[in-house]
Amino acid sequence: MTADDFTAPRPRYGPVPEARVDGNHVLYADAIVAEVPGFRPLTLDLVRPAKASGTVPLVIWIHGGAWLEGTNKRFIPHFSEIPSRIVRSGYAVTFITYRLSGEAHFPAQLHDVKAAVRWLRHHAAELAIDASRFAVWGESAGGHLAALLALTGDDPELAGDVGSIDTSDRVHAGVIWYGPTNLLSMQSQALPDAVLDHDAPDSPESCLLGAPPQHDATRAAFASPVSYALPNAAPVRLVHGTADRIVPWQQSQELYQHLRSAGSEAELHLVPGADHCFIGVPAEPLIDDALDFLGRVLDNR
Repeated sequence: MTADDFTAPRPRYGPVPEARVDGNHVLYADAIVAEVPGFRPLTLDLVRPAKASGTVPLVIWIHGGAWLEGTNKRFIPHFSEIPSRIVRSGYAVTFITYRLSGEAHFPAQLHDVKAAVRWLRHHAAELAIDASRFAVWGESAGGHLAALLALTGDDPELAGDVGSIDTSDRVHAGVIWYGPTNLLSMQSQALPDAVLDHDAPDSPESCLLGAPPQHDATRAAFASPVSYALPNAAPVRLVHGTADRIVPWQQSQELYQHLRSAGSEAELHLVPGADHCFIGVPAEPLIDDALDFLGRVLDNR
């Protein structure tokens, strides 16, 4: 026996699971994106229209939960119509998973979502999805990861080695709902009635980084989408409520300004009076808004 016998195996990725037809939908459940040694398997579900002719664009949904909790199996009631609305618009939609901050610190979360994109592109033909029309849509912590995906496509320094590494992790559009974009400025932007101290040792941001943002500015910048606002970013639409007591609305404004200064395509929509998760305003117009943006970008590729 040699030392090589004790070397941890490379994280593997699984095949496409058996499809199940449910009325107008085709469902692929619990596909294994990767099995990282020492962690739970990273999985995804995918739904596409059953009667679509040819391949369809894909929307990659990333759940929120402060990087501390959340699941790809459940939506908050406010957003329960999102999956069916995406499919009725003629797109496939996938719900991906990532390691939470209690399992691993950043950049594990980014490596995991990039692995999901690569798995999906690797199996695009089997899933009947168009690998040249991938979009990401995330909310809150998922919005943070969605922004990073949209801004860092095929960056070898951020790709990680989870799952398949032989395909592109680039996406072509992003909808960013009230996501953190600069972990160093969140507390200074917080509303007077904010419910979090983002610089506290037990804040979601501190748990993500392994230290309070102000105690490790380099790591905080490394995890902040504003650090990657470059000319080659995918087009994004940032949407944020002006009464958000968890993630300050200036976070979306800040990334928007950085992207526009870099020459990238970005749109900003501030929702008056909306709290986190757009509580206080109807969700339907905001879902329409997101689908309209995705249609404008993906249908013109």
